[in-house]
Amino acid sequence: MDRPFVVCHMLTSLDGKIDGEFFSAPEALPARTEYAALRSFYHCQATLYGTTTLLRCYAEGTVSVSPEHAETDSKEDYVNKESLGTGHFIVSVDPEGVLKWSSNVLAKKGRPAAHIIEALTERAAPSYLCYLRRLGISYVFAGKARLDCALLLQKLRAYFDIRRLMLAGGGTMNWSFLQEGLIDELSLVIAPVADGNTTSVSILERSDLLPPHKPVAFTLKEAKPLDGDSLWLCYSAAPHERKGEGS
Repeated sequence: MDRPFVVCHMLTSLDGKIDGEFFSAPEALPARTEYAALRSFYHCQATLYGTTTLLRCYAEGTVSVSPEHAETDSKEDYVNKESLGTGHFIVSVDPEGVLKWSSNVLAKKGRPAAHIIEALTERAAPSYLCYLRRLGISYVFAGKARLDCALLLQKLRAYFDIRRLMLAGGGTMNWSFLQEGLIDELSLVIAPVADGNTTSVSILERSDLLPPHKPVAFTLKEAKPLDGDSLWLCYSAAPHERKGEGS
């Protein structure tokens, strides 16, 4: 399978959470800085986020599009060819087509401007496709009702020549890729903080919509103490756990 190399890179608390109050603790600041520095270490062309993470951190809410404004019912992928020269992409997993954007480029302080690629299923309304085209946002279909992670990776490689992709949450999205054997490396920056919140999201969480799956094994590649008593753990997915291998 011709797909990108996929690294899941996450900042976590000692109790394995990826959101919640620990982020604001002063003791977590060094880990946050180290996490950002390691993003550059991986030299990924694209970062992929799930819908919940996008709504919380990047998108401008949700958009209401009216069916009567639809110009096409085509389920063909759309690539804004002008975006191909940017070299940086944000992959927005948005199965139903609801996220609101004001531009086809997402710029965040300290990171290069990135072209938005919407990853949709066939549940997305035709009017939403027209909305994306008007903004010049590329989109690809990956699945009928549920995201087909393997198909998505193949299309990202074929259309955008993405060879290295960073998976950055949330926990359900991370597990979706792991369950399909599509994570090559797991990178965890652990802050020396725990908050014990039982409602916070964990690094990997299986959605009730996914079938049960056996535990997934990893091999420790590197462990390195970082500034402020934080720790970097880098794991490779065991060979028998991977479906194909990113290149």
